[in-house]
Amino acid sequence: MTVSVTDTEVRVFDLETRMPFHFGNVEVTEIPKVFLRIDAEIDGETRTGTAMGGLIPGWFYKDPDMRLADGLTNMIEVFRAGVDHARRLEPAPTAFACWWSLYERQREWASGTDHPPLLWSYGVSLVEQALIEAVCRRKDTTFADAVRENSLGIDLGRIYEELSAYEPADLLPAEPLTSTAIRHTVGQEDPLTDNDLAPESRLDDGLPQTLAEYVRQDDVSHFKIKLSADVERDRQRLVDIAELLADLSVTEYRCTVDANEGYESVKEFKRQWTSHADEPALADLFERLTYVEQPLARDDAFTSATKDVLERWDDAPPIIIDESDGRIDSAGTALEYGYAGTSHKNCKGVFKGVVNACLIAYRNRTDTDQQYVLSAEDLTTVGPVELLQDLAVTATISADHVERNGHHYFRGLDAFPESVQNEVLEVHGDLYRRHEDGFPTLDVQDGRLDLTSVVDAPFGVGATFDTDEFTPVDEWLDRLHA
Repeated sequence: MTVSVTDTEVRVFDLETRMPFHFGNVEVTEIPKVFLRIDAEIDGETRTGTAMGGLIPGWFYKDPDMRLADGLTNMIEVFRAGVDHARRLEPAPTAFACWWSLYERQREWASGTDHPPLLWSYGVSLVEQALIEAVCRRKDTTFADAVRENSLGIDLGRIYEELSAYEPADLLPAEPLTSTAIRHTVGQEDPLTDNDLAPESRLDDGLPQTLAEYVRQDDVSHFKIKLSADVERDRQRLVDIAELLADLSVTEYRCTVDANEGYESVKEFKRQWTSHADEPALADLFERLTYVEQPLARDDAFTSATKDVLERWDDAPPIIIDESDGRIDSAGTALEYGYAGTSHKNCKGVFKGVVNACLIAYRNRTDTDQQYVLSAEDLTTVGPVELLQDLAVTATISADHVERNGHHYFRGLDAFPESVQNEVLEVHGDLYRRHEDGFPTLDVQDGRLDLTSVVDAPFGVGATFDTDEFTPVDEWLDRLHA
């Protein structure tokens, strides 16, 4: 097989959140979405692939002093560099080989900039996602089958030598999941009950707003709770959530907590965590805790002091990285430093996520003293492309619960052109339903999503969308800086 990217087009579509989204010291009220269309020549025939990404500079920089316009411009610069490099690459024998060459080219380019690894690699992953779709369409196969048959050419040993003897099918479950539990995000400022909502904050958009409403309407039983790293504030927040779930008779639940780099040191995190663990009112919640996500700043996660504390902490919860996962082999580094694993998001790389899933599976087979974790997290993904491709990967690596917060912070696909809305409902009527007010929204039944149409599609998306209705990137940038 030969693979090359021959043409690219980048457009932008502006979206506003239905309520503010808080993580760390960042508040988000709008997330422009980038659409990339590529033409790829695969074995002499041209196929089109599409990818979609969100412009959330606050997650990549965590710099409260950065102007939003500057962060958005930086992200567009990274995306454009990725597509420019992709067009200049020599034909590659596999999709994986093409991705590897692009990653190296982008890494070399980024070394002369101030772009953090998480950001410049996002520029690679956007091209990667579109390329995977194009290859799957050319091969008339699904992503799950392409991974297990390895028609994408995934070379596990290229990243981790300990996996050199294995193919993805040797380490992944034999079949992809066809449903998954939705892990509902409970943001730092998200209301738990009506008592937390001032009258002027109550939305009238047909969707739930409080945690209690989501539990009652969607039967969600998996939760991702954001921490603030303020010990008293977090203790009360956790107690309130535990008491609410008990009042709602939600007993068989699972939860994770996300610290979003909030703690100054691993010793401070351990001190606060021990304090929470000793709180009787939190006993039930802590019994249902699956893992803690990224307590330390990304630059402090891999230090000798961190490694020493994590290795000596006998009753530590499983702790994983997220923002520290900026390099291809960051997951392996995390395991060396005493972490239990890492997270998957398509923005960090599809092939990287598959390889990480294989690494975690291998370690769980060979090291019975610890349970290793690959979680599935969200960067506020939505349809018609971004969410579906992300779910295709999580189904393939068998993530049995995934954080999906786009359904919470956006009003379904209401903002998109009607033609896009209708196409999604026609092709993915298991994943989406038509809301009583007319717009497509995720169809969450018993706290789960039906992934059948996502798994059966070439790469999550069963339809092809005309992106000409969205704004060309140069025009969008001119408007941004006007």
